[in-house]
Amino acid sequence: MTDKDKIKIAVAGKGGVGKTTIAGTLARLLARDGHTVIAIDADPAMNLKFTLGIKENPKPVSELKDLIFERTGAYTRAGIYKLNPRVDDIIGGYGVKGPDGVTLLVMGTIEKGGTGCTCPENAFLRSLLRHVLFKENTVIMDMEAGIEHLGRGTAKGVDLMLTVVEPGMRSVETVGRIKKLGEDIGIKNMVAVINKVTDLEVVKRIAAKLAEMNVPLLEIIPYEQTLIKADIESKAPIDVGGEAVERIKTIKEKILCGCHTSSCNR
Repeated sequence: MTDKDKIKIAVAGKGGVGKTTIAGTLARLLARDGHTVIAIDADPAMNLKFTLGIKENPKPVSELKDLIFERTGAYTRAGIYKLNPRVDDIIGGYGVKGPDGVTLLVMGTIEKGGTGCTCPENAFLRSLLRHVLFKENTVIMDMEAGIEHLGRGTAKGVDLMLTVVEPGMRSVETVGRIKKLGEDIGIKNMVAVINKVTDLEVVKRIAAKLAEMNVPLLEIIPYEQTLIKADIESKAPIDVGGEAVERIKTIKEKILCGCHTSSCNR
């Protein structure tokens, strides 16, 4: 495996579009190809464990209050803290290894409003993401639509922003917001996947909107009852199989061959 095989992908989209299913399945598929994969759950819903086939989440990093305040020095002087605290032991200490050797790390949520400063928590999570993104491994991040955990420093480590769209204009509007946020922090490569497809005419309209936004359409995934069954049975989609999983395999191949960039010759 060469250095370019170690790819960093952020998966984003409106809630309920299936981005967590795609992120978890991609992580397992890449691990089966021999990648050392770290799966980052940066969505407040914290459901990535289900699509990875892991029963229980590790403790969310944002809940490590004592450790965060110790490492950032926030206990020492109010309002003053380290922007680059030590984080190199967090993956080993708070990540959990699941099927196919994928390591899951859950970022958790940061409380907003009320009393107390949330700055040390933000600094710690940003520092952790920078560390993970620049390590020698493949990273799949399940993001919230606002990609809140990413900043200019962390975005430099992201190779691809993969946005997931369902048949509906609100979902497409979310892609537009994600694109703007991504461009603002320096993410250059962004593609879309249309999920839960039942009507090809709707797909044509969505594809046209994506083209207007200059967001390449990488793949179309059909609506599939198999995924509902997997959810009911608490099984990872990859362990159940089906057409949707096969399409996610195609997404993986297109990403690895560079088909999300202008250099693709397919």
